Amino acid sequence: MTTLAVTGHMDLTDHTVPLVRDALRKLVAEHGEGGLVGVSCIARGSDTLFAEAVLEAGGQLVAVVPSRDYRERKVKPDHAPTFDRLVDAAVEVVVMPYETASREAYEAANAVLLERGERLVAVWNGQPPGAKGGGTADVVVAAQQAGLPVHVVWPEGSARAN
Repeated sequence: MTTLAVTGHMDLTDHTVPLVRDALRKLVAEHGEGGLVGVSCIARGSDTLFAEAVLEAGGQLVAVVPSRDYRERKVKPDHAPTFDRLVDAAVEVVVMPYETASREAYEAANAVLLERGERLVAVWNGQPPGAKGGGTADVVVAAQQAGLPVHVVWPEGSARAN
């Protein structure tokens, strides 16, 4: 059984989504021999694409939800059906012990990803961490510091919307 955790950008361009989806499908297929568990916060973008690839490959999904109010406060209406479908498909849903979505809740959720994963899949453009902290680059740095192998997925031609 292989356990992959994911971190990645939420703001992928429309052109980038199929590129990342295909790359994640290939990566998941490479690690699916003997069983696969994917650990994801199932946010819009990379997290969702990864979760879908894991399920399509017959793997098991563990959903990590940063706070009790995350679904109501942070999941946009156009993403809600996908979020709900993935939560329902998960073999385990870990809801962090925070009432409200906050930087602290996100960092705690990211810590669970790093604890649970044998390797981290990072849908990441390679840019260094920002001033706010808690983003994809910060999770990659934390994984590297913990000695967790990181597989970066950023197909040629990929871009962020912002």
